[in-house]
Parts: sequence; C-alpha cells; structure tokens
Amino acid sequence: MLRTFGSPHRYVQGPGAIGELGSLTAAYGARALVIADRVVSDLLRAQLLSAFNESGVSLQFAEFGGECTGAEIDRLRSMSVASDAEIIIGLGGGKAIDTAKGVCIGRRVSLVIVPTIASNDSPTSRLAVVYTDTHQLHEVRRLAANPDLVLVDTSILIQAPERFFVSGIGDALSKKFEAAQCAATGNLNFYGARPPFIAQTIADTCYDTIRTSAESALEALRAKDINEAFERTVEATILLSGLAFENGGLSMSHSLTRGFSMVPDISSSLHGEQVAFGLLVQLMIEKRPRDFIVELRDFYRRVGLPITLTDLGLKGDPATAAAVIAHHTWARAPYVKAISGGIDEAQIETAVLATHKLLDR
Repeated sequence: MLRTFGSPHRYVQGPGAIGELGSLTAAYGARALVIADRVVSDLLRAQLLSAFNESGVSLQFAEFGGECTGAEIDRLRSMSVASDAEIIIGLGGGKAIDTAKGVCIGRRVSLVIVPTIASNDSPTSRLAVVYTDTHQLHEVRRLAANPDLVLVDTSILIQAPERFFVSGIGDALSKKFEAAQCAATGNLNFYGARPPFIAQTIADTCYDTIRTSAESALEALRAKDINEAFERTVEATILLSGLAFENGGLSMSHSLTRGFSMVPDISSSLHGEQVAFGLLVQLMIEKRPRDFIVELRDFYRRVGLPITLTDLGLKGDPATAAAVIAHHTWARAPYVKAISGGIDEAQIETAVLATHKLLDR
C-alpha cells in the first residue's frame, strides 16, 4: 500500500505575522470572506483592514455563531456563495476554523486559517469536526486538500487565556504515542494510506519539544513576553501536532473524546484537556511502567493539565462515567482498535477508572 504525506501549502509563524496576511492572500483571489465570532472580529478588524489595505483583496465579514454544526456550516456557506468569495479566512479558535473548513467543502475556493489561540491541532489539517446543537461530537468532515495558508501571529496568541494554551499542549503530547500505535497495528493515516516514516519523527519531535519548552513557554505567556520557548511550543502545538496526527494517525487518546462528549460534566472541557487525560488512559492500556505515567502526571500538574476525571469536570460517580465513556468510545470512535494486542469495551472501562484512581492522589 502507498504511503502518503499531506500538509498545508504554506505555514507562516511569528510576531506581527498578521500584517503579511493581505499580500499572502492576494495570490488566491480578489474577494475574501472572514469567518470569525464577534469578539475576535471586533478585536482584530482594524489589523485585518490594515493588512488588506493595499492588497487588492476585498474583505467581508461573516459572524460565526459559536458552535460548528451542520446548520451553521450551511448558513455561512450560503453567505460565501452570495458574496462570491474566492477565499475563505477562518479566524479564531478550533470551532471557527473547522466551520470555515466546512464552508469550503465542495466549493472551489481557497482556504486561509488564522488561529487566535493555540488550543489544538486543527489549523493545519483538512478535517472539520462537526458537533450537534447540544455540543456532542457528531461527525468528521474532510476537505479535498489541506489549507492553502496557515498564518500564526504569536503576538496574538500570547494574549490568549492560559487555559487554551495548556489545552494545545495536552493535544500535542499524545501524537508520539498514537502514531506509534498506528504504525504497530497497521492502521491508516487520515489520507487513507500507510503513515510515512517521517510521521513518527514529527510526532517524536513534537513530544520532545513540548517536554523541553512548554514550561518556559508558559512563563513567557504569563509575562506576555514572547521568547524562543514560546515560539517552539506554538510550532509544536499547531504545526507539528497537526502534521503528526494527520500523517501518523490516531489511537486511543483521541478515541476517548467520543466517550467524553457523552458525559455532560466532561463535555464542556476543552479538546486538548480530554486528549491529555486520554493519553494517560492509553499509557495505562499499553501497560507502561507506573513510574513513567507518574512522571508524566507530574509534568501535567506543573503545566495545569487534568489528571483525573474530576479535573475534567466530573461531579458524579467515576465508575458510572467510566462505563459511559467506554461504551460510546467503543461504539463510535473509528480508530479505537489501533492498539497493539487488541482492546475491548470492558478493558477501556477498566483503564479509564484505573487511571482516575491511580492519579487521584
């Protein structure tokens, strides 16, 4: 079977990068529609208008409603057609970005992604995660190709709330272990092909960068002073993490988000927070040494990642929640079986509860 690697056409990162957006976007057309929520749009409108002032690209704004649902995608797609947009710009967090991707599916338009938080690996990928009106994960839709341009302005990201930055760290940590499981079990990546060898290298580098730079990056975030650790951590949480999952594939850590979304207390936690706890569960299933898991737990504590179901927001009985999580993960996650030695629903339930109990101390 063929090995396949995919990526955005161009990735640009650094402080003040938004000032280059107009000139970079001009290569893709003359009419752009910005999809962003009202807060983000109001905050960055002046910078955007300035960036596009001499670009020859006209700019219109469409307000994102807050949840990436099928209905919201359809509404904004109709607006993009009415405005005859040649370029869709997804500006904001993961859900605004995924909605912009959804708008582009089936249309011959260019896609530009400008994240305002580094909370997950969505910006570089061609996947759009769609939710129900009640915020439950519904389906994953796919673009024909990755975004044309991903522009990451670190002077914007450093102003974002710390929790979102930490969530991105949690999302990125799992890729090393998920890519390894996909390779070991013969599972396919998100291009329907075997993962190329470079995918594991990217995933390993992502993990190593997070472990060596994230704590210093958090200090920079709190001081609102961009340093090299911050730039490296952003690159890991957005670029490396995105390339790693899409080319290397996913496993148990991300599968569990299907189950987490079915527990009301937990469903409101951030994606990266869920993945971080999911990684601990995956390591438990892999029978990793307890010392290894505890050492990683201590890193979680230092950066502020959840280490128990309670940390994820659970107020009820952990055993009951573990059963619900396991059931829906087993029934709904497409890559849940990408685990060496096999897995079943009962083992998932046991591992979720065992992880909660082991680390709840």
